Amino acid sequence: MNLGDDSGSDQAQVPVSSIALLVLVLFAAWLLWSGIYKPLVIGLGVFSCFLSAYIAYRMDFFKGHIALRALPRLPGYWAWLLLEIIKSSIDVARIILSRKMPITPTLVELEASTNGPVGQAILGNAITLSPGTVTLDVYDGRLRVHCITQAGATALKTGEFERRTRALDAD
Repeated sequence: MNLGDDSGSDQAQVPVSSIALLVLVLFAAWLLWSGIYKPLVIGLGVFSCFLSAYIAYRMDFFKGHIALRALPRLPGYWAWLLLEIIKSSIDVARIILSRKMPITPTLVELEASTNGPVGQAILGNAITLSPGTVTLDVYDGRLRVHCITQAGATALKTGEFERRTRALDAD
């Protein structure tokens, strides 16, 4: 069964199972994080999950980009990203604690062949989360990134961030 759009716009048909899965994931996360199990609060949580799913539907969340099919791959991606953040934090701490401040500010332009604007936003955010790098611009499949060292710029050019982000949406 698919949900149609009666307003005549070009929203795609969305399987009810996708919406139900999103509601279940949101509600499970809400239950775990809230820690309050009173009927009124649970009712408000259910309402907020359905409202969030409705907003996601209206925003075309389910249309052709990284969505719920990426859930099984997220823990591995988060673990890798956490390690990258830790390594970058150590490098930035070394630079700050060094007497000579060995920085070589560099602008890098990267090709983002990830799937669509959501994948590019995830890639840009992952790069920015790593200390010492800031994604300045994402436009037309290209990212402009500021790195505080030439070594950081070289590491970005290897494409590991892009490869890992693209793997989230692999079918």
